[in-house]
Amino acid sequence: MLTARWKAAAVVAAGLAVAVGLLVAPATGAETGESRLARFQRQQVDWHRCQQGPEDTDGQALDQAGAQCAGIEVPLDYRHPDRRSTTVAISRLKATDPAHRIGPLFINLGGPAIPVLARVVDARQAMGETGARFDLIGMDPRFTGRSTPLDCGWPSSWIPRSAGASRRSFGRVVRLASDLARRCARRHDDVLPFTSTAAGARDMDVIRAALGDSKLSFLGYSYGTYLGAVYAQLFPDRTGRMVLDSAIDPSDAGTHPRGENAPEREAGLRDWAAWAAGHDDQFHLGETADQVLATVDRVYQASARHPLRVGRYLVDDTVVPGLLLNPLSDDADSNQAELATFVQVLARAVSDGAAEPTPELDRALAGVLTGVDSAFHSGQTAIMCADAPVPRDPESYWRRIQAIRIRHPLFGPVDRDISPCAFWPAGPQQPPVRVHNDVPALVVHADGDINATTELNLAMHRALTRSRLISLRGVRTHGVYLFAAASCVDDTVNAYLRTGVLPATDLSCTKESG
Repeated sequence: MLTARWKAAAVVAAGLAVAVGLLVAPATGAETGESRLARFQRQQVDWHRCQQGPEDTDGQALDQAGAQCAGIEVPLDYRHPDRRSTTVAISRLKATDPAHRIGPLFINLGGPAIPVLARVVDARQAMGETGARFDLIGMDPRFTGRSTPLDCGWPSSWIPRSAGASRRSFGRVVRLASDLARRCARRHDDVLPFTSTAAGARDMDVIRAALGDSKLSFLGYSYGTYLGAVYAQLFPDRTGRMVLDSAIDPSDAGTHPRGENAPEREAGLRDWAAWAAGHDDQFHLGETADQVLATVDRVYQASARHPLRVGRYLVDDTVVPGLLLNPLSDDADSNQAELATFVQVLARAVSDGAAEPTPELDRALAGVLTGVDSAFHSGQTAIMCADAPVPRDPESYWRRIQAIRIRHPLFGPVDRDISPCAFWPAGPQQPPVRVHNDVPALVVHADGDINATTELNLAMHRALTRSRLISLRGVRTHGVYLFAAASCVDDTVNAYLRTGVLPATDLSCTKESG
């Protein structure tokens, strides 16, 4: 199993993305200035130690594991590669079984914008003999992590926010989204047009060439599955073995204006409520699932009337629904208990007028209500805003919110909420890449995933016409391979990565069947 640190990273900001894709042909020399990319593709890679200072524990772990780090120069604008360039940071753990070396395996944990350089150490440990055959590559996508990060100086974040329970609450989110976009325009207007996933896929191909490999393999989770799918669309002949875990619909990238996860999220909340009712002696949220759900609703409605005082924070109805989603994304007992503790603290704030957060809740609230994660959320938003266009009129969002809250009052306003992309200084420079090809790939998902739902994984499966699908039944988790302790999944994925041979048919299994 992977470390808890990677598991936590993999579920951050899950299930946010997507918009209607238009056909973009696979990359050609004329389209991208392929001949003008030669200086990037043939650059000398300057490998060096990874640790950047005494407080850099990730760099220290990489160095101790024998990894190398480098900065790869790539064009800022692939339409004009002879103009400005930027730097993308990578790490590499070379294959420890060189006699059976397959090539580079790029790892991406989604987000988008989750830094992954240090996670190659976890992957090497988790993948065992399979990972030993690959050079494991961690790439922080452009303008994230160590790749010339983009930080808009945000005092708080829109992720994960809800439109709330009233027009007044929605108005607060509109003002927040507008302010955040204005801050990014003021600081980074010159690079915002060049932050797309398609640009990241082209960066991967420059790195592949600079490393001297003819093909690259890819392991991507959540929004990272879109990066892998775009790479396969643009560079089908250079795509090796591809595993896409907890996939999104590749025709709906960006901020997910067409997606609707509220039904699965509310079903997951009911499952959790039954668990919490079974632990009423510990959490005191209700003796039945209905009573627990009533407690959640009481908290939400109270936060809509007046913000709840939780430690140093004021928590309103635009914040409460999003707080539930990260622990709800996994049905492990530790996550169930964390969510129960969150609700317990919020319920105490309602009844007592104030409550002190647990350390976990304090970190979650800081991520939303302070600027502690400004760089991460800035880069994440920049990628999604560059991936696909969104409606610009706030009234169009309000109408959709009003329609969905009738059926899904708690999580519907999260699905349909406005984002800074509605006020972004410029829309995407090019139409979204339409993914539809016959590159072999293995798509993996859990049928209880509340973020990358079964519908989204099936959409990826259909878009990659030669793909195979592995479905893990009866599990609510986001991230399956190496995360869910399901040998039926892990063994199948490892066999594919070692041999390059996909299963003969789609597969479905449970943890017990493995």
